[in-house]
Amino acid sequence: MEYKYTSKNITETVRLAENIESEKWENMVICLNGELGSGKTVFTKGFAQAMAIKETITSPTFNIIKEYPEGELPLYHMDVYRLEENDDTIDFDEYFNKGGVTIIEWAEIIQDKLPKERLEITFNIIDENTRVLVFKAYGEKYDELCQAVL
Repeated sequence: MEYKYTSKNITETVRLAENIESEKWENMVICLNGELGSGKTVFTKGFAQAMAIKETITSPTFNIIKEYPEGELPLYHMDVYRLEENDDTIDFDEYFNKGGVTIIEWAEIIQDKLPKERLEITFNIIDENTRVLVFKAYGEKYDELCQAVL
């Protein structure tokens, strides 16, 4: 199922992330796609803040994965932008089944490694402040999540 949400500013994007976080569960996977500056990291920061993570969230572009174990659940923040498509050095399944929440920026790059059940959010830039977020739910739990928060 596909859903759309229009965010008129950063505050609305953060509020949406907080609402999704309020419905979180262990092994939740959220895949974020969109061009540079479209709001993927803003969304992740809002989600992390709602999880009571105190550490500053930055995009892990050069690290690929940053782990934040001190929140309500562990958060695994991935940025696979610089990862080669055929790179098998990271065991993604281990993270997807580690009992935390995994948020992946540029997830389309590792499409073949993503779990069958997940939430994909594509950020589309409309103007300087406005974004249209397109949600695609893979699996009943993710569909119910979209219905609950959108």
